[in-house]
Amino acid sequence: MPVLTRLIPSPVVVDIRPGALDDLACVLADERISQSGRLAIAVSGGSGARLRDRVAPSLPGADWFEVGGGTLDDAVRLAGAIQGGRYDAVVGLGGGKIIDCAKFASARVGLPLVAVATNLAHDGLCSPVATLDNDAGRGSYGVPNPIAVVIDLNVIREAPVRYVRSGIGDVVSNISAVADWELSHRVTGEKVDGLAAAMARQAGEAVLRHPGGVGDDSFLQVLAEALVLTGISMSVSGDSRPSSGACHEINHAFDLLHPQRAAAHGEQCGLGAAFAMYLRGAHEESAAMAEVLRRHGLPVLPEEIGFTVDEFVRVVEYAPETRPGRFTILEHLALTPEQIKDVYADYVKAIGS
Repeated sequence: MPVLTRLIPSPVVVDIRPGALDDLACVLADERISQSGRLAIAVSGGSGARLRDRVAPSLPGADWFEVGGGTLDDAVRLAGAIQGGRYDAVVGLGGGKIIDCAKFASARVGLPLVAVATNLAHDGLCSPVATLDNDAGRGSYGVPNPIAVVIDLNVIREAPVRYVRSGIGDVVSNISAVADWELSHRVTGEKVDGLAAAMARQAGEAVLRHPGGVGDDSFLQVLAEALVLTGISMSVSGDSRPSSGACHEINHAFDLLHPQRAAAHGEQCGLGAAFAMYLRGAHEESAAMAEVLRRHGLPVLPEEIGFTVDEFVRVVEYAPETRPGRFTILEHLALTPEQIKDVYADYVKAIGS
């Protein structure tokens, strides 16, 4: 009887600890990612550039490229600058925009990517997707997983706390996203990848149930690991399904309907997840999720991020249009605006003020 296995694309190195950045050169050499030190390092003008003086002495053979923002044009320019440089790898040192630009550029020139995150704002640092602004708005581009992920918890603590909170909301929303995936399997027959679902759900549960806070190393370690696992779960499934359901549809609707007023990605995803859990009848789980989000300083009501009830009703109504073909609790219930408003009133009573 044949033994069937599958290869899972994942990083060769995941280094999450205080002081990890100081050992970057040694890690890359030891893992044979770059023994020569010939690296193309992409940084922003902000956190990445401030770390350059700290990292540069240990990487004398590296060339540094400042990236202006998180657009497709920025990524294409970076690829053009790197092309022909005889580098071993591309390093994205910074936040999500810089890492996404580096992902796209490294894929374009055929080099492995090393993601060195300076914040934990969302699960994109290890995902097989680069999200970049383009002339039509915002696009998602398939790219290989990073070959290495390095997260220095000392650097993470120096970032604004809102970035950590955003990451919490993003990874906790996995629980709702997986529930939507399983709902789609029951109703439409959509196939669920059990391994991807397990990885994403357990990542969300680990953060949801951890007693620590944003200032604790043990909590930051679990959050960073959960974000990496979520990214790998997307590689396993081949799309964003393990981490993107009604929660992310609501997030995208906020962004599209109110681009100048939208809150942080993870704030909107966490709020959307708590509401989506209530919609599916998981009232106790919704209340528990809302309680944890509140404990970490995240919003659970639209008024807490500056939106009226009527605006939120319109966001929920519009949300299914943001991901055509994706089936979640929103598509399943197909509520009218009046019904959404009624359910929202019940949700507010259930989670308390």
